[in-house]
Amino acid sequence: MTTLESFHATLKKEEVYQTQYDSFKTAGIALFQYVEGWYNRKRIHGSIGYVTPDEYEKMCCEAA
Repeated sequence: MTTLESFHATLKKEEVYQTQYDSFKTAGIALFQYVEGWYNRKRIHGSIGYVTPDEYEKMCCEAA
């Protein structure tokens, strides 16, 4: 499973399958909030050393 496939599986399990959206617009807002509010900022990822994507990105920028 690729990283992108893993992300999609997680997104569906943790957000999409647990929510009923009223419209395409509210779905878009909810998905944005999930990705930017939880997935990138608070959820740790084993494939990047058990840090959040934000922390990993900062580490990479500092190393460059």
